[in-house]
Amino acid sequence: MIVSKPLNSKHTCLVQQVLPLMLKNVPFDAKLAASTTKTQNPFTIESVADVLKSIPRFFFQSPRSIGRQTGFRHRTPLRQRILKKEAYNIANNVLVLGPAAYRDPQKVTLGLNKATEFYHWVERFFDFFHNEMTCKEMGIVFARGNNVKGLWDFLKDMSRRGNGELVTTSSVTCLIKVLGEEGLVNEALATFYRMKQFRCRPDVYAYNVVINALCRVGNFNKARFLLEQMELPGFRCPPDVYTYTILISSYCKYGMQTGCRKAIRRRIWEANHLFRLMLFKGFVPDVVAYNCLIDGCCKTYRIERALELFDDMNKKGCIPNRVTYNSFIRYYSVVNEIDKAIEMMRKMQNLNHGVPTSSSYTPIIHALCEAGRVLEARDFLAELVDGGSVPREYTYKLVCDALNAAEEPSLLDDGLRKRIRDGIEYRFRQVMKVKPIMKHKELLKCGEIDI
Repeated sequence: MIVSKPLNSKHTCLVQQVLPLMLKNVPFDAKLAASTTKTQNPFTIESVADVLKSIPRFFFQSPRSIGRQTGFRHRTPLRQRILKKEAYNIANNVLVLGPAAYRDPQKVTLGLNKATEFYHWVERFFDFFHNEMTCKEMGIVFARGNNVKGLWDFLKDMSRRGNGELVTTSSVTCLIKVLGEEGLVNEALATFYRMKQFRCRPDVYAYNVVINALCRVGNFNKARFLLEQMELPGFRCPPDVYTYTILISSYCKYGMQTGCRKAIRRRIWEANHLFRLMLFKGFVPDVVAYNCLIDGCCKTYRIERALELFDDMNKKGCIPNRVTYNSFIRYYSVVNEIDKAIEMMRKMQNLNHGVPTSSSYTPIIHALCEAGRVLEARDFLAELVDGGSVPREYTYKLVCDALNAAEEPSLLDDGLRKRIRDGIEYRFRQVMKVKPIMKHKELLKCGEIDI
């Protein structure tokens, strides 16, 4: 699959010249082409791709999305979007939620129109020949702008050019992935079924992308249907390890998002069933498949099954990593078996299976503070800092409060306190560079933490 590269510094100047013209709605016509120097054609494959790549960031993002974090924690589950309903709500001043919230429809339309004008303008007036990269970036603009019909028409038109070299299976797979990320899963599935119209043949990567998009919105029935289709004897695209890993991880994640115990048990059972089916078919699970299932079992208090999978990893030569051990550390910390959590972390260090970070130490420190083992919590906090990690503000405050309650605040020396405060302040400054609206609570400066 073709992955979008970051903007090239060589073409930043050209991008900064073209985008203001788009924002001002300057028409891309013969007059503008005549004013552009023709002694040396400024448009190359990379420069045109960079211009198209910048359009979604300037036209499709809402002001509230500037500097947003791309982390995976505490994210709202993705849902299938209905574009007609969103358009009706926008026209009638009804609150719109989801990815389309706070978007300016006029600005989105302007971005789509100017991108289309620019795409054909460089081709008409500068004898520019598009290739797979520029065609893919233009398709991403349509996908990010939620213009699915325009995307299909564009792909159908481009597939008739260049003997099918402009629209390939990898580029359409990338567009399906973008549609899935936008919450347009039904449209992504329709694009998958239209690949024959674009003179492309789906491969196992295309199937995996569609299955992943369906699982993200909880449409497991359709995902299992595609998996069963791939499992048919003699099928051209048989499933691979990643296909089963997608479904196993999705079953575990989706099961934890439901508040029903019966649904959780059902999803975890489906994940275990797929794992055993994968073994029966001769596939060798990788560390990602093991980690997904172990994490799901630990979060649903199925520690016996998790330990069984952990032993199976070692027997088959699949080396566990920090993610594997963190699942057990979190479980043992939650059920107040702190010694076993510490044993797991020491085992990871002794076997050189990973370097513990803040995600490894934090559950143990919290559990020790709740159990009243303040001295050990202080030692683990110092070990965390000595290892090069920075604790969260809440973790640091929790240890300080526990030491104050035990009337032993001097156990945390001034040098260690200063290192922790400096690390937290530095982390806030780094985040504020991309999130100017973020306001520091000033816990350290306002005296909420007793030093």
